[in-house]
Amino acid sequence: MKESRRSHWEDFWNKKKDVGEVYSNADRVARNLSRVTDVWGKKILEVGAGTGRDSFPLVAMGAQVYQLDYSVHALMIMKRLAEEEHFPVFILGGDTFQLPFPDETFDIVFHQGLLEHFRPGKAEALLHENIRILKRGGLLLVDVPQRYHIYTLVKHFLIAINKWFAGWEREFSKSELRAMLQREGLQIVHAYGEWMYPSLLYRAAREALKKIGITLPLYPTLFQPLTKIRRSVRESLRDTPIAINTSLSFGLIGKK
Repeated sequence: MKESRRSHWEDFWNKKKDVGEVYSNADRVARNLSRVTDVWGKKILEVGAGTGRDSFPLVAMGAQVYQLDYSVHALMIMKRLAEEEHFPVFILGGDTFQLPFPDETFDIVFHQGLLEHFRPGKAEALLHENIRILKRGGLLLVDVPQRYHIYTLVKHFLIAINKWFAGWEREFSKSELRAMLQREGLQIVHAYGEWMYPSLLYRAAREALKKIGITLPLYPTLFQPLTKIRRSVRESLRDTPIAINTSLSFGLIGKK
């Protein structure tokens, strides 16, 4: 049975030391948490933090941020970025299934791109551990890949031929993730969807061209009026059922 192993992530983050080549979701978590709470003064944990960039904006907003990962290379990247940007974060190596914190430690726990790497039993154990360290009334944000997307087909093809960077990965529908969180006793307070920018086609073409020595910009330079129109459309539909059910990734925020 294929799985996502630690060795996959050590290899991935070792190759991604130049985080300028890694697409960031930095505004996504902060923006959506701000829809339901004021993060100032809140104690927040990012699990499976990777580069840590998803939680850096929360520091700027006055939160006390902890970042946890089990990849040594990811921890090295987080430490370097935090020092370069002068972000006073707490960086820890640890196991997401045995978090090194007492019960009810954090106001907010979140992860982006983590839950999908575990099969149902482990995914439920992961959520249970997240909730254990949440305070009463605390929030859990879970951000995962959408099932109904061409990305799903491409991903499973690459998994089948052993070319997927993470070894193995699943995906979710909104109703499936909602049911999982509700079974853990959470009340869903917010849902959002995020369309991929730049597009999957552009990203795939960029990676293919890099192999033959051609490097396109991380973000394409398009006709500016068209870029502004596309951005306006994305933002106007961001939290609607259309976006949530067709976007590459979506997230739910549950309250304990």
